[in-house]
Amino acid sequence: METRMLGRSGLRVSVLGYGASPLGQEFGPVDLHEAMRTVRVALDLGITHIDTSPFYGRGLSEALLGVALRGVPRDSYTLSTKLGRYDVDKFDFSAKRVIESVDVSLHRLGTEYVDLMLCHDIEYVDVTRVVEETLPALRRIQEQGKVRLVGVSGYPLRVFERVLDATGVDAIMTYGHYTLQNRRLLDLMPRLQERGVGILNAAPLAQRLLTNRPLPDWLPASEAVREACRRAADRCSERGVDIARLALQFALRQPDIATTVVSTARPESVRQWAQWAEEPLDEELLAEVE
Repeated sequence: METRMLGRSGLRVSVLGYGASPLGQEFGPVDLHEAMRTVRVALDLGITHIDTSPFYGRGLSEALLGVALRGVPRDSYTLSTKLGRYDVDKFDFSAKRVIESVDVSLHRLGTEYVDLMLCHDIEYVDVTRVVEETLPALRRIQEQGKVRLVGVSGYPLRVFERVLDATGVDAIMTYGHYTLQNRRLLDLMPRLQERGVGILNAAPLAQRLLTNRPLPDWLPASEAVREACRRAADRCSERGVDIARLALQFALRQPDIATTVVSTARPESVRQWAQWAEEPLDEELLAEVE
């Protein structure tokens, strides 16, 4: 599996990353034994960057990930987790909670350090507090060696602009903004490159819009977007290609994105994604879909 540098941090990550939210049963019940086995399958296939959060399963994802990683050499994978969001409507970005959250996450994960600590979903809180209190507290913890890199995550791209205007971070995690259907991240990318900020891109399949699977009830996409994606999926099917393959390959080929994170609790899905990552992208089909 190809690796890329995460900005100018000096940390290399696999271009395909494993999202461990299913270990927390975040999107519905899963077979936990199979989910944990998925972690090992991912590692065996070279998917060596793993992302989680205390929000996923309210700690369950981190705890089970720690079990799944027992006995795996720590230098054979990179790990990102988050802090600040602990439930659907529970946020705490205070310096005091930063210290507690880092230690709890390290305990659950069974490790002495995480490679990247992200402030989770900062658009729901006062971003000024994140800049003036949360990130400085994380930098102090970084000096202790418990956290190698510091960053932020969120959905609206404007929150990253606000952070970049005020301070420095090592990386950001964005989701849904660099896909076949949405490429707004390109507008922000020059600023990130200028500052050496690494990019983790999540949700390359656009919450199933770029798959042949039934859409979740909570999906906010308009009917026009849904119809466009259905037509794109049909065109791929006519060519004997799963649109998910095209979507994943499209995201992976962007050299300025260090890693693209996909989540699953099924080993067969991980195997399929790893295979697609090694196969060439069909440029003719991509042009038709676009």
